[in-house]
Amino acid sequence: NKCVHTTMILSKCVSNVWGNNPKSTEMDGNIYLDNITRILDRLLDGYDNRLRPGFGGPVTEVKTDIFVTSFGPVSDVEMEYTMDVFFRQTWIDERLKFEGPIEILRLNNLMVSKIWTPDTFFRNGKRSISHNMTTPNKLFRIMQNGTILYTMRLTINAECPMRLMNFPMDGHACPLKFGSYAYPMSEIVYTWKKGPLFSVEVPEESSSLLQYDLIGQTVSSERLKSNTGEYVIMTVHFHLQRKMGFFLIQTYIPCIMTVILAQVSFWINKESVPARTVFGITTVLTMTTLSISARHSLPKVSYATAMDWFIAVCFAFVFSALIEFAAVNYFSTLQANRELRKVAAIKAAQEAAEAGRSDGESSSDASSMLKKRMNSTTHFERPAEVFPNPPVNAQTFLQQGSAVPSNNLLTGTSIIDKYSRILFPLSFGAFNLVYWIVYLTKDTMEMTR
Repeated sequence: NKCVHTTMILSKCVSNVWGNNPKSTEMDGNIYLDNITRILDRLLDGYDNRLRPGFGGPVTEVKTDIFVTSFGPVSDVEMEYTMDVFFRQTWIDERLKFEGPIEILRLNNLMVSKIWTPDTFFRNGKRSISHNMTTPNKLFRIMQNGTILYTMRLTINAECPMRLMNFPMDGHACPLKFGSYAYPMSEIVYTWKKGPLFSVEVPEESSSLLQYDLIGQTVSSERLKSNTGEYVIMTVHFHLQRKMGFFLIQTYIPCIMTVILAQVSFWINKESVPARTVFGITTVLTMTTLSISARHSLPKVSYATAMDWFIAVCFAFVFSALIEFAAVNYFSTLQANRELRKVAAIKAAQEAAEAGRSDGESSSDASSMLKKRMNSTTHFERPAEVFPNPPVNAQTFLQQGSAVPSNNLLTGTSIIDKYSRILFPLSFGAFNLVYWIVYLTKDTMEMTR
């Protein structure tokens, strides 16, 4: 009987050790939870969350890193950008050291309000949102040595100063600056947790930009002196490069085609005044519309951008084409009037000579001359078809008795049109060559910086 009783006791002990007894497992779980609860109560016993770790002693070091989950959009008009991030902060609070069966206490956001946390704020932030759906998106963990990990999910809308001199071939470095609001660097310093190269992570699928390419990011830190002390500012620069496709389709190509259309008028005869006038006025109005629409996507800056210079030169070419036709028409009319004056002068001289000869004739000679002229039919027998294209000179006008010059003076190709057909396309091509080389080279140099 003693042996049987001893065997039963050993079996019960083994069962308790291996967890085969449900009651024993439930009891052990309750003991475990009670231990964690006692650890938390002990940590918060006498804890003052108004005092930073090491108050009155060493400086508190806060290590940070950022994981970007979504970047964009970027607004040129407002000069700002938006991004969604996981913002992580790590520091050591020796008051929260503990010993127990677990190495890391994974707690929810309710614990955050009971301990000290850094008063980090974003210096160039316009609007920042801490996500609270369905619960506050905060991660909080305490290690045995007192190290604390605090992560928040934030949507940050920050300012991005832009210089649009090279628009739309420009690039920008949009900064994100953060630091302590109240503690100077004699009490709190910020550092990058993973070093300056890996503390900011931006996956390729996180970028949702339409007009820009996110080509990289750089991190740095600086010091700022103010009346209340010297502070450490952590800065992340997100380097953006604008995409050209939209502006090529909407502005550059229409401007080039409008200039080419304006130069087509040089190949139209100068007597086609309505056609050439319509060409000139239509192209000028088109360039005006393009210049106005191009400014809608930009802030009201006081300086000229690269697109403004291109549109201005295209407008000058179009306007010059209209002025060129005015010059052609003016000089053609001036030449015709000069020929008319020559004809009138020669005819007046001949009439004066004939009047002098008729005064010296006798009356008998006059009667015989009159009879001879009446019998002459040379002038009336000539049909008009004999002179389909009379030569353009004063003698021809006098022989035909006409005081109006032939239309040949107003027809044909003007020498101004001949030169314009060559000079205008060559000048516009040279401008485009210089323009694209200068701005694309400048853009490449800025990207390498």
